[in-house]
Amino acid sequence: MKKQTRKVTFGGASSLDSYFARKDDAVDWLMPSAEAMKLMKAYWETVDTIVMGRKTYEVGLKMTKGAKNPFSGFKTYVFSRTLQPKKEEAFEIVRDDAVEFVRRLKEEPGKDICIMGGGNLACSLLNGGVIDEIGFNIHPVLLGEGVPLFYPMKRQIDLELLDCQRFKNGCVYVLYRVRPAKQKRARR
Repeated sequence: MKKQTRKVTFGGASSLDSYFARKDDAVDWLMPSAEAMKLMKAYWETVDTIVMGRKTYEVGLKMTKGAKNPFSGFKTYVFSRTLQPKKEEAFEIVRDDAVEFVRRLKEEPGKDICIMGGGNLACSLLNGGVIDEIGFNIHPVLLGEGVPLFYPMKRQIDLELLDCQRFKNGCVYVLYRVRPAKQKRARR
C-alpha cells in the first residue's frame, strides 16, 4: 500500500490578467465576498504548513503592520538567501533547494501544505513536480501590470479542472489538479 503524502496547493486571488498585486504590492482591487470567505475558511482547516518566499513574507509583514507572526497557527517556512534567522521568530528561514525541501515536507505527518504567493517560488515547485493543486479566485479586473502569478516555466504543466464556482460579485473560483508530467518517449 502506497503511503499517503500531504497535498501541496498553490493559489490565491488574481486579476483576470494573472497578477497577484499591483507593482507596489497593493491589493486594493480585491473584491471580498462571503462566498470566497467560506471557501477560504474551509481551505485553512485542511492546512497546517505554509511555504513562501522572502518577498511574500515581507509583504505579509507590511500588510499586518509588522505583526511578529502574521501566519500564527501554522508552521511557516520562508525561503531566503538574505534574511537572517532570529531565535524569537515564529517561522523558519530555509536556504535549501525548494523542490527537495517541499518533497521532504510532503512525506512528513501533518495536514496539507500551502504555497503562499511567490510566483518565482511556485514556478520552481511546479517545474519540480511537487505542487498537486492550483486554485485561484479570479477577479474581474485587468491590472495591466503587477506581480505575476506565473513566471516562464521549463515545461508545459497539464491541469485537470476539479471545481469552478461563479460568485455573485463577478469573481470566479477555479481549482485544478496538476497532472503528472508525461514521460517523453525515446525516439528510435
